[in-house]
Amino acid sequence: METLREKYAENTRRVLLDTGLRLFTERDYASVSAEELVRTAGLTRGALYHHFQGKPGLFEAVFEELERQAGEHIRTAIAPVPDPRERAYRAVDAFLDICAGHTYRHIVLQQGPIALGWQRWRELDQLHLGSLVLDIVNAALDAGRLRPHPADLIARAFYGALTELSVTITETDEPEQSRAQAAALVRDLIGGVVTGGGPPPA
Repeated sequence: METLREKYAENTRRVLLDTGLRLFTERDYASVSAEELVRTAGLTRGALYHHFQGKPGLFEAVFEELERQAGEHIRTAIAPVPDPRERAYRAVDAFLDICAGHTYRHIVLQQGPIALGWQRWRELDQLHLGSLVLDIVNAALDAGRLRPHPADLIARAFYGALTELSVTITETDEPEQSRAQAAALVRDLIGGVVTGGGPPPA
Protein backbone atom coordinates (compact mmCIF):
# COMPACT_ATOMS: atom_id res chain seq x y z
CA MET A 1 0.00 0.00 0.00
CA GLU A 2 1.31 3.45 -0.92
CA THR A 3 2.28 5.47 2.15
CA LEU A 4 1.41 9.14 2.64
CA ARG A 5 5.07 10.03 2.24
CA GLU A 6 5.26 8.18 -1.08
CA LYS A 7 2.05 9.77 -2.30
CA TYR A 8 3.33 13.22 -1.36
CA ALA A 9 6.61 12.59 -3.16
CA GLU A 10 4.78 11.37 -6.25
CA ASN A 11 2.48 14.41 -6.23
CA THR A 12 5.44 16.76 -5.78
CA ARG A 13 7.24 15.18 -8.71
CA ARG A 14 4.12 15.45 -10.85
CA VAL A 15 3.65 19.13 -10.01
CA LEU A 16 7.26 19.84 -10.99
CA LEU A 17 6.88 17.92 -14.25
CA ASP A 18 3.67 19.73 -15.16
CA THR A 19 5.22 23.09 -14.29
CA GLY A 20 8.32 22.31 -16.32
CA LEU A 21 6.22 21.18 -19.27
CA ARG A 22 4.28 24.44 -19.25
CA LEU A 23 7.23 26.80 -18.83
CA PHE A 24 9.54 24.95 -21.22
CA THR A 25 6.74 24.98 -23.82
CA GLU A 26 6.13 28.70 -23.42
CA ARG A 27 9.74 29.85 -23.45
CA ASP A 28 13.26 28.83 -24.37
CA TYR A 29 15.13 26.62 -21.92
CA ALA A 30 17.76 29.26 -21.11
CA SER A 31 15.16 31.86 -20.13
CA VAL A 32 13.50 29.65 -17.49
CA SER A 33 15.28 29.74 -14.14
CA ALA A 34 15.22 27.16 -11.37
CA GLU A 35 13.80 29.86 -9.08
CA GLU A 36 10.91 30.51 -11.45
CA LEU A 37 10.18 26.80 -11.72
CA VAL A 38 9.86 26.28 -7.98
CA ARG A 39 7.99 29.55 -7.43
CA THR A 40 5.46 28.68 -10.14
CA ALA A 41 5.10 25.16 -8.75
CA GLY A 42 4.63 26.50 -5.22
CA LEU A 43 7.50 24.35 -3.97
CA THR A 44 11.01 24.79 -2.61
CA ARG A 45 14.29 24.66 -4.46
CA GLY A 46 15.11 21.65 -2.30
CA ALA A 47 12.18 19.75 -3.80
CA LEU A 48 13.46 20.44 -7.30
CA TYR A 49 16.95 19.23 -6.45
CA HIS A 50 15.68 16.22 -4.50
CA HIS A 51 13.58 14.90 -7.39
CA PHE A 52 15.52 16.09 -10.44
CA GLN A 53 18.88 17.46 -9.25
CA GLY A 54 18.00 20.87 -10.66
CA LYS A 55 16.63 22.45 -13.83
CA PRO A 56 18.62 20.28 -16.29
CA GLY A 57 17.30 17.09 -14.73
CA LEU A 58 13.73 18.38 -14.80
CA PHE A 59 14.05 19.30 -18.46
CA GLU A 60 15.38 15.84 -19.28
CA ALA A 61 12.48 14.22 -17.43
CA VAL A 62 9.96 16.37 -19.33
CA PHE A 63 11.76 15.55 -22.57
CA GLU A 64 11.64 11.79 -21.88
CA GLU A 65 7.97 11.93 -20.95
CA LEU A 66 7.18 13.54 -24.30
CA GLU A 67 9.27 10.94 -26.10
CA ARG A 68 7.50 8.09 -24.28
CA GLN A 69 4.13 9.58 -25.18
CA ALA A 70 5.22 9.91 -28.81
CA GLY A 71 6.25 6.25 -28.92
CA GLU A 72 2.97 5.16 -27.34
CA HIS A 73 0.99 7.29 -29.79
CA ILE A 74 2.78 5.78 -32.78
CA ARG A 75 2.39 2.21 -31.49
CA THR A 76 -1.32 2.81 -30.95
CA ALA A 77 -1.67 4.25 -34.45
CA ILE A 78 -0.07 1.23 -36.14
CA ALA A 79 -1.52 -1.50 -33.92
CA PRO A 80 -4.65 -2.17 -36.03
CA VAL A 81 -2.77 -2.15 -39.36
CA PRO A 82 -1.75 -5.68 -40.48
CA ASP A 83 0.21 -4.87 -43.65
CA PRO A 84 3.88 -4.03 -42.83
CA ARG A 85 4.17 -1.41 -45.56
CA GLU A 86 1.02 0.35 -44.45
CA ARG A 87 2.23 0.15 -40.85
CA ALA A 88 5.38 2.00 -41.90
CA TYR A 89 3.34 4.67 -43.67
CA ARG A 90 1.02 5.04 -40.69
CA ALA A 91 3.99 5.30 -38.31
CA VAL A 92 5.56 8.06 -40.41
CA ASP A 93 2.30 9.98 -40.56
CA ALA A 94 1.82 9.69 -36.79
CA PHE A 95 5.41 10.77 -36.09
CA LEU A 96 5.23 13.79 -38.38
CA ASP A 97 1.91 14.82 -36.84
CA ILE A 98 3.64 14.80 -33.45
CA CYS A 99 6.53 16.88 -34.82
CA ALA A 100 4.09 19.49 -36.13
CA GLY A 101 2.60 19.97 -32.64
CA HIS A 102 3.95 22.99 -30.78
CA THR A 103 4.90 21.34 -27.47
CA TYR A 104 6.86 18.44 -28.95
CA ARG A 105 8.40 20.64 -31.62
CA HIS A 106 9.56 23.30 -29.14
CA ILE A 107 10.78 21.10 -26.29
CA VAL A 108 12.09 17.99 -28.05
CA LEU A 109 13.23 19.27 -31.43
CA GLN A 110 14.17 22.91 -30.81
CA GLN A 111 15.26 23.15 -27.19
CA GLY A 112 16.30 19.52 -26.64
CA PRO A 113 19.66 19.66 -28.44
CA ILE A 114 20.43 22.98 -26.73
CA ALA A 115 19.52 21.89 -23.21
CA LEU A 116 20.81 18.31 -23.36
CA GLY A 117 23.63 18.57 -25.88
CA TRP A 118 23.47 16.83 -29.23
CA GLN A 119 24.93 13.52 -28.03
CA ARG A 120 22.54 13.13 -25.08
CA TRP A 121 19.61 14.27 -27.23
CA ARG A 122 20.43 11.61 -29.79
CA GLU A 123 20.85 8.90 -27.13
CA LEU A 124 17.43 9.60 -25.64
CA ASP A 125 15.68 9.96 -28.98
CA GLN A 126 17.25 6.72 -30.19
CA LEU A 127 16.21 5.00 -26.96
CA HIS A 128 12.56 5.90 -27.31
CA LEU A 129 12.00 6.04 -31.08
CA GLY A 130 14.95 4.27 -32.69
CA SER A 131 13.85 0.89 -31.32
CA LEU A 132 10.35 1.48 -32.68
CA VAL A 133 11.75 2.06 -36.19
CA LEU A 134 13.77 -1.15 -35.90
CA ASP A 135 10.68 -3.12 -34.81
CA ILE A 136 8.76 -1.90 -37.86
CA VAL A 137 11.66 -2.75 -40.18
CA ASN A 138 12.08 -6.25 -38.73
CA ALA A 139 8.36 -6.95 -39.13
CA ALA A 140 8.48 -5.84 -42.77
CA LEU A 141 11.58 -7.96 -43.46
CA ASP A 142 9.99 -11.02 -41.81
CA ALA A 143 6.95 -10.57 -44.03
CA GLY A 144 9.12 -10.33 -47.15
CA ARG A 145 7.99 -6.76 -47.81
CA LEU A 146 11.46 -5.16 -47.83
CA ARG A 147 14.50 -5.88 -49.93
CA PRO A 148 17.01 -7.96 -47.95
CA HIS A 149 19.28 -5.26 -46.61
CA PRO A 150 20.50 -5.54 -42.99
CA ALA A 151 17.69 -4.52 -40.65
CA ASP A 152 19.90 -2.23 -38.57
CA LEU A 153 21.09 -0.34 -41.65
CA ILE A 154 17.56 0.14 -42.96
CA ALA A 155 16.38 1.30 -39.54
CA ARG A 156 19.27 3.75 -39.17
CA ALA A 157 18.71 5.12 -42.66
CA PHE A 158 15.04 5.85 -42.00
CA TYR A 159 15.68 7.03 -38.44
CA GLY A 160 18.29 9.45 -39.75
CA ALA A 161 15.99 10.72 -42.50
CA LEU A 162 13.10 11.18 -40.08
CA THR A 163 15.34 12.96 -37.58
CA GLU A 164 16.55 15.45 -40.19
CA LEU A 165 13.06 15.98 -41.56
CA SER A 166 11.66 16.57 -38.07
CA VAL A 167 14.31 19.21 -37.41
CA THR A 168 13.55 20.82 -40.78
CA ILE A 169 9.88 21.10 -39.80
CA THR A 170 10.91 23.13 -36.74
CA GLU A 171 12.84 25.62 -38.86
CA THR A 172 10.03 26.54 -41.25
CA ASP A 173 7.33 29.18 -40.92
CA GLU A 174 4.82 26.72 -42.40
CA PRO A 175 5.13 23.48 -40.37
CA GLU A 176 1.94 21.95 -41.76
CA GLN A 177 3.10 22.34 -45.35
CA SER A 178 6.55 21.01 -44.46
CA ARG A 179 4.96 18.09 -42.65
CA ALA A 180 2.95 17.14 -45.75
CA GLN A 181 6.01 17.43 -47.99
CA ALA A 182 8.07 15.32 -45.58
CA ALA A 183 5.39 12.62 -45.47
CA ALA A 184 5.31 12.41 -49.28
CA LEU A 185 9.10 12.19 -49.43
CA VAL A 186 9.35 9.43 -46.83
CA ARG A 187 6.67 7.42 -48.64
CA ASP A 188 8.82 7.59 -51.76
CA LEU A 189 11.88 6.54 -49.76
CA ILE A 190 10.01 3.58 -48.29
CA GLY A 191 8.77 2.69 -51.77
CA GLY A 192 12.39 2.36 -52.86
CA VAL A 193 13.02 -0.64 -50.59
CA VAL A 194 9.56 -2.22 -50.53
CA THR A 195 8.92 -5.47 -52.39
CA GLY A 196 5.62 -6.90 -53.50
CA GLY A 197 6.39 -10.45 -52.42
CA GLY A 198 5.52 -12.53 -49.43
CA PRO A 199 7.73 -14.05 -46.75
CA PRO A 200 11.18 -15.14 -47.88
CA PRO A 201 11.71 -18.88 -48.36
CA ALA A 202 12.72 -20.83 -45.25
